[in-house]
Amino acid sequence: MAHTERPDVRIAMWSGPRNISTAMMRAWENRNDTVVVDEPFYAFYLQQTDVDHPGAEEVMAQGETDWRKVIAQLTGPVSNGARIVYQRQMTHHLLPEISREWLGEMTNCFLIRNPAEVIASYIKKNPDPVLGDLGFVQQADIFDFVRRKTGSVPPVLDAADVLRNPERMLRLLCDAVAVEFNEAMLSWPLGRRETDGVWAKYWYAEVERSTSFQPHRERKIEVPESLRAVHARCQEIYENLYQHRLR
Repeated sequence: MAHTERPDVRIAMWSGPRNISTAMMRAWENRNDTVVVDEPFYAFYLQQTDVDHPGAEEVMAQGETDWRKVIAQLTGPVSNGARIVYQRQMTHHLLPEISREWLGEMTNCFLIRNPAEVIASYIKKNPDPVLGDLGFVQQADIFDFVRRKTGSVPPVLDAADVLRNPERMLRLLCDAVAVEFNEAMLSWPLGRRETDGVWAKYWYAEVERSTSFQPHRERKIEVPESLRAVHARCQEIYENLYQHRLR
């Protein structure tokens, strides 16, 4: 029978959508001392916002829709005695009514990506996003809360830096969260995982075909005119966080 105990490290990695957050989850999951949690507030977010996401009914049916119970799970013991718990957290899922106090029990980290790249990817699924859909404003709010609460700057990773040099950036991240780097983080088996959310069939096809972080591709992106104001606000937030990135 699996024993239950509290992990040594609880990493909450805060990212907006259309980032490399699923690949980053794969990297941590491939460690033998780590368990991962995939978007724990997603069901609550869908229930409260009624946004039209693929498989929303299934996500709400199988997920936890009480944010208090989600927090209890995230801060409680783990069943297999893993030393590290890695949470893939979406910034826009942390709605205002959810308490932030539990963040003090986490090692909070932030995964950022160039807003033009985020928008170019996002509009393939939803051609008309609003500012709140992209998670930048919420990411800044969470970052500021954690910084005030801890009195220090939490670790920030830029997606392009990770893709250009995964080993270097993962080593820096591990050092920042006080765990030893493991080379198992650099590659992983093909396919889906039992720990993937039920939404994986709609969103994870590219990652399921991968076995490592994919090389970064430089490309010129033209943001649609209708999203220029949204992009400008996201860019401002991105640049503020970018100055704190691990490098």
